Amino acid sequence: MNLLLESLVQLFGRAPRKPRKDELSPAVQKVYFHKKGEKVTKAELIALHDEHHKNSKNKWRKRRWLTLIAVNLLFVVSYYFDIQLLEGALTASRFAGFHMADLNSALQVMLAHKVVLINLLIGIVTVFILWLILGGRTFCSWVCPYHLLAEWAEMLHLKLFARGWAKNYTFHRGVRAVFYVIFALLAILTGYTVYEFISPTGILSRAIIYGPTMALVWIAVLLLFEIFLSRRAWCRYVCPIGITYGVVGVLSPLRITYDMSDCKHEGDCRAVCLVPHVLDLTIKNRSVDVEVGLGADCTRCGLCVDACPTSSLNFEFKGLTQKKKKEELSLMPPSVTEKNPAVEDKIND
Repeated sequence: MNLLLESLVQLFGRAPRKPRKDELSPAVQKVYFHKKGEKVTKAELIALHDEHHKNSKNKWRKRRWLTLIAVNLLFVVSYYFDIQLLEGALTASRFAGFHMADLNSALQVMLAHKVVLINLLIGIVTVFILWLILGGRTFCSWVCPYHLLAEWAEMLHLKLFARGWAKNYTFHRGVRAVFYVIFALLAILTGYTVYEFISPTGILSRAIIYGPTMALVWIAVLLLFEIFLSRRAWCRYVCPIGITYGVVGVLSPLRITYDMSDCKHEGDCRAVCLVPHVLDLTIKNRSVDVEVGLGADCTRCGLCVDACPTSSLNFEFKGLTQKKKKEELSLMPPSVTEKNPAVEDKIND
């Protein structure tokens, strides 16, 4: 329960805190104790990094990009050939005649019009169950078309920033929660779904399916801002969709799990992460247990899995892959997993 609450407060903007010693499980204290004298040279890290990337070859990023493009193209194909398989756009659609509604868009509609339509309710329940299973913010990285453009813009930003041609202004993450409230209040007070007018997700989805409009100028402005002034600013500091789906997916069985047994704490994962605070537990003495799932703000993009040189981060579907993990932990050396009075005394000092 403590981990769940910590995950939610981080989703709404609070910085991760370093756990107290009494919050660390006995198992993780033993592992940290045996890591105290461990020295890893730069050459060893480079060798680990090279070996990992030779095997991984960004496989999760490739799978994610293909999935995202396929989902959005399915809308195009269905519309163009009039096969009525997937109608509408990402904000509201019908799959094989069954209603689906983006949760944040549906919330905006209900707040603005003060009414709940039966088709809207069906769409909400369908999408709620889908992202409850898959992990809410999976929508952001595996479906949202703006996420893909912003990811490409981020690559350009990093190159320009390295040459001193771009800035990277950062803001408090809590500002996203403030925008969430603002957009909700605007819908209630004006009777209009104000956020939907500026939502890059909806604008891009409709442009891909039905053709470009002047609204794409707004998308260009956002991308230029992110390229030259603030890395991934919209997703990190403004977009309320991330909060909505983060709350929905907090209990999802699908997650990325951190196993700190072999972790060298070198920080490669945090360097590539859109929401690096969820990987704060990979810093030495920050994980409360040997195996911990990442928090609600994790988008399950898989970049950290591709980047981790020790394969300490992996996708897990709770109840299906957990047993395998436990079997792997049971193969750890006795000096780490078994009780040792001498070690216990030193840990408790």
